[in-house]
Amino acid sequence: MPIEKLDTVDAFIVFDLADAPESVGVVRSARKILPSGATDLARSMTYAFATFEMRRSGASAGINAVDDDRADAVAKFAAEIAPMVTSGRFMPEPGTRVPRTALAPLAGVDPRAAVGDLADQATVAGAVAAAAQASGGLDGRTVAIEGSEPICDALAIAVEEQGGTMVEMNGQADVLFAGSKMGAIDHTVAEQINVNTLVPYSPIPVTARALAILGRAGTTVVPDFIATAGPLFAWWPSGDPTPEAITADAAAKITASLEEIADHPDGLFLAAAYRAESFLATWQDSLPFGRPLAS
Repeated sequence: MPIEKLDTVDAFIVFDLADAPESVGVVRSARKILPSGATDLARSMTYAFATFEMRRSGASAGINAVDDDRADAVAKFAAEIAPMVTSGRFMPEPGTRVPRTALAPLAGVDPRAAVGDLADQATVAGAVAAAAQASGGLDGRTVAIEGSEPICDALAIAVEEQGGTMVEMNGQADVLFAGSKMGAIDHTVAEQINVNTLVPYSPIPVTARALAILGRAGTTVVPDFIATAGPLFAWWPSGDPTPEAITADAAAKITASLEEIADHPDGLFLAAAYRAESFLATWQDSLPFGRPLAS
């Protein structure tokens, strides 16, 4: 997996597939961002693209900076990657301590059709559609949300519109949305919760050990690279580009994707991984090592 260091700032970009024509991924900033976490985030996006048969790669960037220096560091990062964004080689998404406003100067050169609100709306539509499909419908279900990210309010509204009832995250619910951070649902949390369906709203919130524990408990865990794939259909719309059509398309395609593997004997995660890897093998000589789960 190629790691490219920037010249003007202490930052790097991980590209999951070296020969991909286009790459998309999250940009995060902290005192020290580890390439291993960036690799995991990039892998999730790669599998999302592969699930929907798009020949693109995941990527992820890290900007090493303390709070007082962060605004300047992010500005330098944005200026240096502008040619990459223009060509589509790396198209950034906001992440930890890098809000969308910090990447706004790049929006004008980003080749994607929609960057910002419409992609965010598609994220919500896709996650809620995934929850509805995996749980047999949200009407009458109790639903909890782990975290307090900006997307959580929109998820709650969409759930209630489909007849679900929001409850506090007290360890028990029919459906749990998770995604406050990578690995938010680790083995300790997995042993304490009692939910029928777990749906990620951001990349890799579930660890490998947690997935095993939840599986033994009978919890359906929707793969993050399917549940969070809504923006793909806003970035590259295949039909009517109106917001209503794009969000409906995202919901429909994510629903169909899960229906296709719903009865696989190895469970949703492995079935989804097999399918993504099958498509990757059609255009990659070798598969990237490791599946998209938090460490």
